[in-house]
Amino acid sequence: MRFDAVLFDCDGVLVDSEPITNGVLRDILGEQGWALDAQTCVDLFVGHSVLDRAALIEQHTGQPVTPEWLATFRQRRDVALLRDLVAVPHIHAAVEATHTVTQGRIACASGADFGKVILQLTKVDLLQHFEGRILSGQDMPRNKPHPDIYLAAARLLAVPAQRCLVVEDTVNGALAGLAAGATVLGYDAQGDGAALRAAGVQHVISSMAQLPPWLMA
Repeated sequence: MRFDAVLFDCDGVLVDSEPITNGVLRDILGEQGWALDAQTCVDLFVGHSVLDRAALIEQHTGQPVTPEWLATFRQRRDVALLRDLVAVPHIHAAVEATHTVTQGRIACASGADFGKVILQLTKVDLLQHFEGRILSGQDMPRNKPHPDIYLAAARLLAVPAQRCLVVEDTVNGALAGLAAGATVLGYDAQGDGAALRAAGVQHVISSMAQLPPWLMA
């Protein structure tokens, strides 16, 4: 096998959460006077945490992202996720196969807050594969696109980052994996992975069914 460990992003890789989270965010920002269409919201926020975009939110709404603001957003987001979240197609079989071939050396390394990651993995019945190996970029000195979270995940698994495969769907996440010295496998179910390739990703899949055979080739 080409790699000793596999490090999964969460949103957009394990769970199809981004349309749900962005819908809630659009609603809140609209209530505060910043009207965004769906694509603009995706362009501005996918691959970033809300905290990373706090200055931008304040600039357009005139309201700071306070702990109270964040708590309201997360509460509304979590209600929507618990109601509507589904797993990325074919991810259960892909994670199970990857867990087997790496002898359990897999981790979930997300830029989202830790509570959201746990909620989502529990909702789609993936938590058991990652328990004890879940990391949040918001607990790191720097979040993605910096390499901190992937370097920490590699240390947790006691595997050099150069022997890790990172599975990512966003440019920021891909940049984090590449900066850590890992190989990045891009996932783009909707297109040809052009943005990921432009960021330096050499390998892109369009279905999680392709992950196990690619990993073991």
